[in-house]
Amino acid sequence: MDKKLTLKLDSHVIEKAKEYAASQNRSLSGLIESYLMKLISEGSSDTSKKIEISPFVKSLRTGVKVPLDYDYKKAHLDFLEEKHK
Repeated sequence: MDKKLTLKLDSHVIEKAKEYAASQNRSLSGLIESYLMKLISEGSSDTSKKIEISPFVKSLRTGVKVPLDYDYKKAHLDFLEEKHK
C-alpha cells in the first residue's frame, strides 16, 4: 500500500533530482523509493557493512551544518511572519 511522505529539501536539490529522474525515465518518488529499499535491504543483511552512497547522492550535499537543537517549526514560523509583514 502506498502512503504519502512529505520531505523538506533545498529547491536546487529538488530540481537537480527531478532532472536526474527524468533522464532515467523514472519518477522522483520511484527513484527515492528504490534508493530507500536498497538501504533497507543492505542494512538488514549485514549491519556491519558500510553503505556506499552513489556519486549523485553525494552531489546533493549542501555543506550546511544544522545544530542538533535547531527548531524547524519555529524557523519556518519566523520566516512566514517576516514574509507576510
